[in-house]
Formats: sequence, structure tokens, C-alpha cells
Amino acid sequence: MISSCDSYDPGSLPDLLPVYYRRLFPYDPYYRWLSYGGVPNTYFNNREFSFTLKDDVYIRYQSFADQQDMEKEIQKKCPYKIDIGAVFSHRPKDHKTVRPAAFQAQEKELVFDIDMTDYDDVRNCCSGADICERCWPLMTMAIKIVHRALTEDFGFQHILWVYSGRRGIHCWVCDEAARKLTQTGRTAVAEYLNVVKGGENQARKVRLDSYFIHPSVQEALRIVEDGFEDYACSQQDFLGEEQKWNKVLTLIPSEDLRSKIAADMEEKPDSASRWARLKKFVKMSLSTGNIRDGQRAVEEIMLQYCYPRLDINVSTGVNHLLKSPFCIHPKTGRVCVPIDPDDVDNFSPSTVPTITQLLEELNDIEKKTSEETGKKEKDYMSTSLGPGVEMFERFLKRLENSQHNRLQEEADRKMEF
Repeated sequence: MISSCDSYDPGSLPDLLPVYYRRLFPYDPYYRWLSYGGVPNTYFNNREFSFTLKDDVYIRYQSFADQQDMEKEIQKKCPYKIDIGAVFSHRPKDHKTVRPAAFQAQEKELVFDIDMTDYDDVRNCCSGADICERCWPLMTMAIKIVHRALTEDFGFQHILWVYSGRRGIHCWVCDEAARKLTQTGRTAVAEYLNVVKGGENQARKVRLDSYFIHPSVQEALRIVEDGFEDYACSQQDFLGEEQKWNKVLTLIPSEDLRSKIAADMEEKPDSASRWARLKKFVKMSLSTGNIRDGQRAVEEIMLQYCYPRLDINVSTGVNHLLKSPFCIHPKTGRVCVPIDPDDVDNFSPSTVPTITQLLEELNDIEKKTSEETGKKEKDYMSTSLGPGVEMFERFLKRLENSQHNRLQEEADRKMEF
């Protein structure tokens, strides 16, 4: 199980957060991200933030005039959690002075929230908030599948993936077109990506057309299939005993085929050989034309066990808040760091620094005598938080270059007239 480092004590968080927010939180790139070049100049001012303080005190409709104002308020309140909301028509902190009908959420990044607890019916190693190296590949596959769809199918370019600090991942699509999507548009994108459907009382949650699989689902299957046997057979042992294989067999609609496979399961020694046998039975039944329903049984099983499970409500609402990058998760002490989608196979929550680790690194640095000359680098760049901030800076640089090019093109068009 992946948990907080042994040295982190949740009870120490009130003492640690003031130092973290004063010396390590990356205010400058954070402000640049959320101001999007300052055009219009009210973009940051009208952005909603919410703070969760000690003892679950929750404060909504926070907003700031500029970076200095934001730094001052965060350091004053030392929130256990910061959530980022929409850009409103008026400053959120003034919402009580504005007619409710006039106070409207206008823009926000298109966001996705994927939580490991939503996979509890298909993972055998952990449940609830617990995660480990055996089930984390689910998040790896989720990033690969959603990122590919967002970039290739929708053409989005500026996508920020962030570890939630405990059991999941968040995605921020920051393209201007994404930020301006209406609720209808956000719902359309979310439903396009929503393949696993149904509550906990519904056994079969994936239903594919018998004759046509959507190209996006085909691409998702390619990603899942690439790691399915290692994940499902080796890591999860998903056909390792009768209770497990009966659970898988409920996903096959053909009762006759289920019976044949069930009778064969005990003859095989492990999940890998049982999975190979299951696929062979399905293929044989297809070739003889005996399956009327469930021609896609193998594909549906793989998708049900590995396809991203999205919290649709988070994505569809323009005014829905989502936890901010670089927060500290109070239960684990880990920082909500960015994840590189191009190197996601090498990301592990166990390597994410905790606030205790970062402050210990700061203390070690201060004990060393330094005679270095030149510009002093930020404190966070001298700690294990540095690589995460550098990744964020690279994302931000691409975003800023894109914004600059767009503004330049608009200026050029105006000059032509």
C-alpha cells in the first residue's frame, strides 16, 4: 500500500503549512497560469478560489486582486486545501453585492477527476482510499487514454495532469476553446469519453456495438490491451479463484458460453492461462456463429476492468471547483504535483515528496554554508519539489507561447484593415 512517508504526522500540518506557503508554494508560475496573460485584465480578479481550513472550515468565493494579494491571503489562512473554480462575471468576493441572476460563471478549464475508489469492483489489491503499485497502472492507463482522445480527437494542446495527493488524478484542459465551453459542450466531451456506465448494482457496465467499435474506443482498447495481461493477470490475478472468474463470467451475456468457460477454468493453473482459454472459447463461438449477444465480450471485459472511470459531474459544470495543483493532501502529506503524460509509465505516487520531506530538505540546505554568487534560485528549486515545478513551467511556457502567437495574429489582422 502507498501511504504517507513514515515521518509525516497529519497532526503536524498546522505547524508545517505556514513554512510551505511562505517558502515553497510556486506563486509566480501559479499566478501566470491562472491569469492567462492578463487578457482581459479581470480574468484573474474574477476567478473563484475556495479554502478548506483546519477542522473542515470551508470558505467559498475567495478572489484576489493580483499575485501579491493572493500570496498574502494564502499565507494568512494557510488552507489545508485550495480549490479552483470558474471565472465569474464579477469578483467572487463581491457576490453578495451583485444580483444572483447577474453573477454568472463564464469560463473555466475543462476538467476531469479520476478516483481510484471508483474501481473498487475491479481491483483486488486495495479498496477505498488505499492504493498500491499493483493498482496504480489503472491511473497510468487512464492518463494515456484520456490524453490521446483530448489531443487527437478534439485537438486540445494544453493539458495539465496532476496527482491528487492520495488516490487519483486530475486533468486541466487549458486551451481557450476548452475554457469557453458551455455546459452542453462540456457534457458532450465528457459523454464521448464515458464508456463504463452504471452503478454498483449493475454487473455489466460496458456495452459495445456488435458490428462497429468507435475509433476512439478502438484506440483505448489498443492502450489497454498493451498492458492488460500484466496488470489483470499478474498484478490483480483477476481469474485466480472461482469467485473472481465467476465475477468476470457475468460480463458474458451468453449463458451457454459462460457454462463452457466455467467448466474449463479449474483445468488451468493461473489467471494468464485462464484468460487465454476464455479468449479462445469466445473466438471459437464467434466462428461457429453461436453467439447472438456479446460478440464483443473480450473487449468489454478489458474495458470494464481498465477503462477510465470519470466523475462526469466534475467535468460538466462550469462552476464546479477542483483541487488546486501544489496543495498538500492532509492525510498523506504529499504534494499535488504535475504528471508528465509523455513519461507517465515512470510516475509513482510513492516518489512524490511530502511536506515533511520538503521542509527537512530546506533545513539541510540552510545548514550548509554557501558562497555561490549570482541570482538566488527559488527555495522550491533546491528541494524535491523542483522537478514538479519545472514540469509545470514547461507546460506554462507552451501555453504562453500559444497565447502570444494568438494575440499577435489578432493584431496582424487588425493592421490589415
